[in-house]
Amino acid sequence: MKKKIAIVLSGCGNKDGSEIHESVSLIIHLSQLDAEVQFFAPDQNFTVVNFLTGEKLSEARNVMIESARISRSQMRPLKELAAKDFDGLALPGGSGAAINLSNWASAGAQCKVIPELEKAIIDFHKESKPIAAICIAPTLVARVLGKHKVTLTIGDDSKTIAEIKKTGAIHEICPVDDFVSDREHKIITTPAYMYDAKPHQVFKGIGGLAQELVEMA
Repeated sequence: MKKKIAIVLSGCGNKDGSEIHESVSLIIHLSQLDAEVQFFAPDQNFTVVNFLTGEKLSEARNVMIESARISRSQMRPLKELAAKDFDGLALPGGSGAAINLSNWASAGAQCKVIPELEKAIIDFHKESKPIAAICIAPTLVARVLGKHKVTLTIGDDSKTIAEIKKTGAIHEICPVDDFVSDREHKIITTPAYMYDAKPHQVFKGIGGLAQELVEMA
């Protein structure tokens, strides 16, 4: 039986949404593993970044509409995500995880994860269904589940690690092409572009994460 994986996106592009290389790598690996995927994103607006200059623009766009660029128009509102309907949850990285799915970028360990995603993370964990998070997205898992002493990784960035530890979560340093698996809590994480990495290294790390996710599911 095919495993059903819910993927939560946060826009389109590493500076203000989901990191495209990470998202596509995840999609390809899950496809190779014959998993069925469904995409979700919050139906909310965000401030657009100029990808050439890094400057914020006055333009506002919708997270769900922008995320649909990655998912080839397959998209549902995040509020419709129910853990009972899926075997696992996956969260690609990108700045959108820290500014659209939460305010980790400005508040760190004291951030708030948007209610729809917080509920999904809690529900998947309660039902003992695996959660995979890539790049900066493990910070969201740490914020929501840190009190359970979950183990995860964002690579070796000391400032981010210090904030993660404040949530109660346990951090393990991990190279870009590998992943960390907390089998007790069914949390799988990989650093991806938390490093100044090459695409094939990111692809390999996400491949291991995807394999573990489907096996746990």
